[in-house]
Amino acid sequence: MTKKVLMIGGLGNASVIAHAMSDANQRGYKELECVGFINDRDGVTEIEGFPILGGIEDIPRLLEEDYYFINTIFKIDGQKERVDFFHKMNIPDERLVTFIHPMAYVAPNVKFGPGCVVMPNASISPGTEFGKSCRIMVGCTIGHNNKVGNFCFFAANSCTGSFLNIGEGVTISLNSCVREFLTIENYATIAMGAVVLKNVAEKEIWAGNPAKFLRYAQ
Repeated sequence: MTKKVLMIGGLGNASVIAHAMSDANQRGYKELECVGFINDRDGVTEIEGFPILGGIEDIPRLLEEDYYFINTIFKIDGQKERVDFFHKMNIPDERLVTFIHPMAYVAPNVKFGPGCVVMPNASISPGTEFGKSCRIMVGCTIGHNNKVGNFCFFAANSCTGSFLNIGEGVTISLNSCVREFLTIENYATIAMGAVVLKNVAEKEIWAGNPAKFLRYAQ
């Protein structure tokens, strides 16, 4: 039976994932179907053809109505606040669904926590493990034997090496590259196009080639 999925978020990551799920349905993938959004913006009733079925306060009712959820709320400066906000929604892990687009490559022994997303043309090598609600966007390459925490975001065409320890709430931005055997600590950010050759500490933002410390995230 196909599970009815609601995206928590709005125009951007949520709508991109919603359309990818619809594309997967057209390709014969029937496990999940996006049927709408959770969004609190006043006066908005639909997002790119998908209806808004409620706000955050409606989640208890929607849980009773047998909906499932994918969380996409995200902010580089303030990601910990967004993570704390999500925890307050009290959505059980069993109601967070993991969506892997059929055009992605995921090695058989890759492990995902609840609520993860893997978009088309992404590639994830063996032995890598993800926490909950991670998003691996279009064209990402992720190496083998990595440990990835909860709520991490791998932007389109980013490339991460192998044997990495990546903490919670880490952002790997567009077209960035992270070498193997590094530690990226909680809520750190790798900026667009950065080439990371050294460990990155908690809440640090690194940019450039080779990447250097730029500033702290909030």
